[in-house]
Amino acid sequence: MSETASPDPELFDKIVNLSKRRGFVFQSAEIYGGFRSTYDYGPLGVLLLRNVKDAWWRSMVQQRHDVVGLDASILSPPQVWQASGHLANFSDPLVDCTNCNARHRLDKLDDPNVCPACGSEGTFTEAREFNLMFKTHAGPVTETAAEVYLRPETAQGMFINFANVLNTSRKRPPFGIAQIGKSFRNEITPGNFVFRTREFEQMEMEFFVPPAESRQWYEYWCQTRMDWYLDLGMDPAKIKLRAHDDDELSHYSSGTSDVEYLFPWGWDELEGIANRGDFDLTQHATHSGEKLDFFDQANNERYVPHVIEPAAGATRTAMAFLMDAYDEEVVNDDTRTVLRLDHRLAPYKIAVLPLSKKDTLTPTAMEVFDSLKGRWMVDYDETQSIGKRYARQDEVGTPYCITVDFETLEDRAVTVRERDTREQDRVSLDQLEGYLAERLS
Repeated sequence: MSETASPDPELFDKIVNLSKRRGFVFQSAEIYGGFRSTYDYGPLGVLLLRNVKDAWWRSMVQQRHDVVGLDASILSPPQVWQASGHLANFSDPLVDCTNCNARHRLDKLDDPNVCPACGSEGTFTEAREFNLMFKTHAGPVTETAAEVYLRPETAQGMFINFANVLNTSRKRPPFGIAQIGKSFRNEITPGNFVFRTREFEQMEMEFFVPPAESRQWYEYWCQTRMDWYLDLGMDPAKIKLRAHDDDELSHYSSGTSDVEYLFPWGWDELEGIANRGDFDLTQHATHSGEKLDFFDQANNERYVPHVIEPAAGATRTAMAFLMDAYDEEVVNDDTRTVLRLDHRLAPYKIAVLPLSKKDTLTPTAMEVFDSLKGRWMVDYDETQSIGKRYARQDEVGTPYCITVDFETLEDRAVTVRERDTREQDRVSLDQLEGYLAERLS
């Protein structure tokens, strides 16, 4: 990692503006004044987020023989969270400034005696523990309904299904259970756009290993997860792996490292990789009375597997890729904005652009669109000048634009323009799919 990398505070506003203007992210309930810390993913945002999740799933499940998937429920009974320790310990220290009434997490303050909102010193209240769990009721009548919780993480669903997956998938340690899904935390100070919100999406995997192998698997997953971000084009100067100090570790963890990205406000967490030991399976076995261990017939040994957990935020990862891909360059005295997204993450892979809206070009342009739409996400745009349409596609990260012009009607060929270099090739329609497949494979 480069030691000279520094945050770019101006990038934050550029990304927020781009997200709204081009349809990546909208403020939730905006027509009612908005609802704090909730966001809706627009036509492009939902594609980017889906591509991030698909890339994770492909890497963690599809391309591995030792990991299977799961989709556990969002609602859980209190017993799950009592066993996991969330009801007793899942809290943040909260302080209020008596001068300006601002509320802060004590552990996030640079100076625990100075309010960053108003600059007052010594005006904080005593710290209070604020539980982050969302509670609701299951049943038609609130007074008699069962008390349940929205999950604050997806991990527990994998732990409590350990025996089910072990018995039905015919796996044995080392093996993993992966899951992508929504989680909910009643954050005290949500902020930084979609980085910290009360409703968010996680990509987590619990990798169950023989106790003696836990250290080597922890090191393996730390490197493997770093390589994933780099393979998808993230700038090596803006990403690092930081091992937690001893005083940062959870009581059950023998090692935790964070994949951190250089956001506009500084280094912050993208993903945590933790060596959780046997804490989770032991806790759930104790509280449920069910056995959550493994008998190794080859060694005639019974043990509770240790767990290595890579846990990433899908929403903040999508934002990091968006920020990392953002670029501005001067072309012919004009500033060109381009998202240099890896083609696997780009919302649209291809845009079909008829040179004009004349009826003579539309049928051929639609023919091109129809020939490609079954294989890739393809945009179709026939409004404004071709230069403005190129600029729009550059700004949302589309790798290739296909222009159908009047010559196409004669030679059955189109102009293919590449996003990053702006180079153009003339490609016949019968070779177009192969041309694109070679570049988008």
